Amino acid sequence: MTSLKTPQMNTANLRVLIVDDIAEVRQDLRTVLLLAGSNAGIPIEIIGEAANGKEAVQQVATLQPEVILMDLAMPILDGFEATQQIKKLHPSCRVIALTVHDYELARQKAIQSGMDGVVVKGAPVEVLVQVLSES
Repeated sequence: MTSLKTPQMNTANLRVLIVDDIAEVRQDLRTVLLLAGSNAGIPIEIIGEAANGKEAVQQVATLQPEVILMDLAMPILDGFEATQQIKKLHPSCRVIALTVHDYELARQKAIQSGMDGVVVKGAPVEVLVQVLSES
């Protein structure tokens, strides 16, 4: 017997890994991304969090996010080096920098390291959701 109802698949969700060395920032990003994504009709699933680039590299292999929201300045392994490692192993994974640093300088270095975009911390959350959802 086959059900006529099609179950909703999680694959429709945008699978996001949040990487920032400040726990409160990760929690705030989780909350606002889920709310703003829902309001924009973009189903976002936060599949994990990492406190530094080394953790991010390790988590990407098991969690397989579509998009990583990556802080640039972190202990142990910064966002630039983490992105280079991630892109070598998982080239289809998109990495979006989230930074408070000088936008132009950060953008140039981010592009050189393989990042797919840059958003300045403090930008409207709608901008962040839009950048995350672009393919």
